[in-house]
Parts: sequence; C-alpha cells; structure tokens
Amino acid sequence: MPIDVHAHYIPQALIACARGRGAQMGVQVIDSAGTAPALAFSYGYKVRPFFPKLIERTAQRIAWLDSQRLDRQFVATWPDIYGYGLPRGDSAAWHRLLNDTLAEWCAENAARMSFVASVPLPNAEDAAAELGRAATLGAVAVMLASNIEGQNIGEFALDPLWARAEQLNMPIMIHPTATTPFPRAEKFGLRQSVNYTFDTTLGVASLIFSGVLDRFPKLTFVLSHGGGAYPYLAGRFDIMHARMDKAAQGDVARKAPSAYAPLMAYDTIVHAPKPLRFLADLVGIDRLVLGSDYSFPPADLAPLDSLRAAGFGITDMDLITEINPRRLFSRLDRK
Repeated sequence: MPIDVHAHYIPQALIACARGRGAQMGVQVIDSAGTAPALAFSYGYKVRPFFPKLIERTAQRIAWLDSQRLDRQFVATWPDIYGYGLPRGDSAAWHRLLNDTLAEWCAENAARMSFVASVPLPNAEDAAAELGRAATLGAVAVMLASNIEGQNIGEFALDPLWARAEQLNMPIMIHPTATTPFPRAEKFGLRQSVNYTFDTTLGVASLIFSGVLDRFPKLTFVLSHGGGAYPYLAGRFDIMHARMDKAAQGDVARKAPSAYAPLMAYDTIVHAPKPLRFLADLVGIDRLVLGSDYSFPPADLAPLDSLRAAGFGITDMDLITEINPRRLFSRLDRK
C-alpha cells in the first residue's frame, strides 16, 4: 500500500474563501484572462498563477494515484502562498484558513488523502498554537519553508514551535520556496532545478549549525527533493565546521554536520537512479520515503518506477513506500 508523502493541493474552497474574505487578512485573488487565478499579498508579493494540477478536480487526482498504484498521498498547500510577510494577525488568520480548507478536503477524501499543515511564521508562539490546532484537525505533519522572506529558517528564534512539534510527535517537512528575487535563476529553468534545491540546502544547514537538531533530538525532519545538495555537500560542511570561526559564524552544532544526515528523513524526488542510490548509501534505507511533488513541473510522475530504476528490490521498496512512512509519520495510524 504505497504512500506518497510529498504532494501539494489547493482546494477550491480556499480560493472561494480568499475571494470572499481574503482582503480582511491581506490576501487578494487575481484573475487573468486565460490563466488560473493567482494570489497577491498586502506586503507587495504576488504569486505565479496556480498550476493546473494544483487545483484540479478531486477525481483527476485520484485517477493519477490509481494509475501509479499509490494507495495514499500526503498533501500540503503551496509554500509560495504561505504569506510569511503578512502582519502577525493577518498571517495567523491566513494559516487558519489554509489549514481549515485543506483539512476539510482531506477529510472528505480520507480514504486516499492525508493533511499536511502550515503555520504562521516567523512568530513562534503563533506557529506553535496553530500547530496544536492543526493536530486536532488530523494533520500528519507540518510543512515549513526553508526560508522566511529570504532569511534561512534556522536563523529565527523558533524554539516554542520546535518544542510543540516534538511534544506532538509531528514531523516537520522542510520545503523550498522562492518568494524573493534571485535573478540568476530566472532563465533556463534554474529556479526549479537549482534555486529550490539549494534553498533546501541552505535551510537545513542553518538548522544544523544553529543547534536546532541538538536542542530537539526527538524531532523528525523530512527534507524535500532528497535533501537538496546537503547529502552531497556534507563533507564540505564538516570541513567548514572544523575550520571556521564558530563564534563569529554562529556555529553551535555539537557534531560534524554529516553526523546529522542519518538522523533526518528524505523523500526520493531526485530524478535519477545513481543519486538515489548514493542517498540511500549515505543516510540508510530506513531514512527514505517515497515522494512525487505532484502538482509542479519537476514532479516525479512515476515514483515507483524511479525506485525500480535505482535497483531497489521488493523488501527495500516496501520499506521506502510504506514501512518507513508509517514509522516516521506515526500520527497517520492515529486516524
């Protein structure tokens, strides 16, 4: 019963609610002729129009799961619409709406879908409170962006959120986002192929070096897109950890950065057999979970085939597709 732990969806109810009362929380729906709607935020940020698969009919999503022999999919909203730059009260209200509409859609499709929450950052107390509320709505995990309006997530004082997630046994999925300009990635598809993966790399590095994994050792972090470049650069991080001026750089990690690699989990969205085998060898087969990133252009639209192409046998595929997800996302079996 394979589980896809990394996918995205925006229910029509969210768009309808944003049309009706989004202005009250600094969010506006923008309609353009011939394209899907987009969102604009009061602090000046406008999101690209929604991708067709992001807002498709439920039947289409289920049909794709069936075609790929996937039993269940974890769905989060799109991190680009998290609106972390909204004023504090507006951000809290916006994430309540994001969570309420997605949780309701997942409940209506509970046989196949599981709800991944979001929280209003950077205020740690508000984020912790919303995480607790999302848990009552059935969240199996929470997704956080690798950066908050261009600043690495590990540079923020979020200990109340980390503590609440640890208390709830709520896995934290780290996902890249591109809400600030990066002109060098605007051509050649580099935003998707390079900028996003390195955003994950920067985010996880900031969590390691700032000591989050040391202070909260029971937290489960799940890294998107195979961990970005972190697995490949772990040795380079080790060298800098050993040689940098730690006080000047804010490096309080208690271990070499590579030592944290097998303590985290990674989805399988790397798009090539050899990198996937390298990842498994580096972190252990028990740290891999199946992902598709369904809804976006770089999605792996045949994730089980990707495992087979990497040479994983039946036993390892069972681990990656069901046993590991159920162990790491333990809240799934509470439903």
